[in-house]
Amino acid sequence: MMFSRLLAPVLLIVTLGAAHSAAAFDTIARSAYVVDVTTGTVLLSKNADTPEPPASMSKLMTVDLLFQALADGRVKMTDTATVSPDAVRLTHLGGSTMYLKVGDRPTIKQLIQGIIVNSGNDACVAVAEKLAGTESAFAKMMNAKAKELGLKHSEFANASGWPNPHQLMSMHDLAMLAMHIIKTYPQYYHFFGETEYDYDDRAPGNRFNRNPLLGLGIGADGMKTGHTVASGYGLVGTAKRDGRRVLVVLNGLPTEQSRGTEGEKLINWAFGQFSIKEVAKKGQVLAEAPVWMGDASQVGLAPAKDLKLLVPVVGGSQVSAKVIYDAPLKAPIKAGTKVADLVVSAPGLQDRTIPLVAASTVRRGGVTKRLTTAAAQLFRQVAGQAVNM
Repeated sequence: MMFSRLLAPVLLIVTLGAAHSAAAFDTIARSAYVVDVTTGTVLLSKNADTPEPPASMSKLMTVDLLFQALADGRVKMTDTATVSPDAVRLTHLGGSTMYLKVGDRPTIKQLIQGIIVNSGNDACVAVAEKLAGTESAFAKMMNAKAKELGLKHSEFANASGWPNPHQLMSMHDLAMLAMHIIKTYPQYYHFFGETEYDYDDRAPGNRFNRNPLLGLGIGADGMKTGHTVASGYGLVGTAKRDGRRVLVVLNGLPTEQSRGTEGEKLINWAFGQFSIKEVAKKGQVLAEAPVWMGDASQVGLAPAKDLKLLVPVVGGSQVSAKVIYDAPLKAPIKAGTKVADLVVSAPGLQDRTIPLVAASTVRRGGVTKRLTTAAAQLFRQVAGQAVNM
């Protein structure tokens, strides 16, 4: 039977500083997804699960697979890739390029810079052929990786994001992919902050990173832009301030200028309207749940890691918290086992669910002890100390 208890101690801690509904943000982007990476809190979602053309933002998947190959030791930064005629084909069609030529042998490091800074389609195909032999085989790797990461609204047909009916991503999926890269490959993340790169002095006019957030003094340090006629102007942008990271994903903006202004506004809104509150330490008991047939009648419920929550910063309304569990819990229960959920609700934010674990081990009690605790649990239920959901 599912039960819920309001959690007054947590409520008092969370509302310290007086939380209130944050000012809403109405973006002109066709689709958007804003998340506080540090806490995992979604701040804004607009058409975020709709698959749409991602343009060059899908290059993040190409980069992710290359980073994985580097981390696994399958390639090294100093390894080279031979540029094929297929790799330069899109350059002749007007696609973004790092100006590779057939027969060139750029290093893996140079290809990373060519993809991230120059948004080179040629670099993407060169990487695809290096890792998978052909771009079509690499697209299969991209789709397999998407499935592995739980990207439910993504499909890949090529390595570059070149328009194709089967090249689609949702903003939610792009955010998940970006967060995966940030957390899994910190040793390579610095490439996203590079503001210019010119391979062999071939592209002085195309050497600058298109990310409009870099250099604005707002803490921005990556990640990728995109643009086609079908997609409009898009941005995966992230910034870090005082140890807190925010990620903004936008698509369908009407102009290059609006991509920059909208991205900057959302970054500043996310940092300005919300702050992180430390609620509890790892193992700190936040509540107790009844135990059936154990050598103890109750068990403490605690977070498995330090618990930090994102809340609106301006005073007024309260944040609510409740613990949900199947009551009574049945012995035996091993310490550290997930037995409950803490659900936190704040104005203007999606509810956040945090798992709670047993703070101690409860063994199955002897006959007398089991009868005693069973009677106690029955009395509590009759007395209405738990609220039936």
